[in-house]
Amino acid sequence: MIRLRMSNADAHYGGNLVDGARMLQLFGDVATELLIINDGDEGLFVAYDNVEFTAPVYAGDYIEAVGEITDIGNSSRKMTFEARKVIAPRPDISASAADVLAEPIVVCRASGTCVVPKNCQRKSVVNSQ
Repeated sequence: MIRLRMSNADAHYGGNLVDGARMLQLFGDVATELLIINDGDEGLFVAYDNVEFTAPVYAGDYIEAVGEITDIGNSSRKMTFEARKVIAPRPDISASAADVLAEPIVVCRASGTCVVPKNCQRKSVVNSQ
């Protein structure tokens, strides 16, 4: 899990709207960490098989991105991801006001496949069998 604040530099569209590709970048970082934990290697992200944007993200939002490995092949690792808005700015109150959301808002879900070449796997469950 990683959590970070979307900055004004992340805003790509009018109204400080953040490009959905930023969520995919976060998922790539989550995938890299999962592969390092599982295999001792960063591996490579090969493909998303599903991406679903479910709510807008704005500069100032705090986003929490999580993922898990759902299937382990010889070199492939299937994963699922979810990004949630956990804090939202409140510019209607003041320039620095923000609220922790009672319930996180899911802003993006995705699934995909990563690969760790056999010769790079150092800690994998596959190797320990």
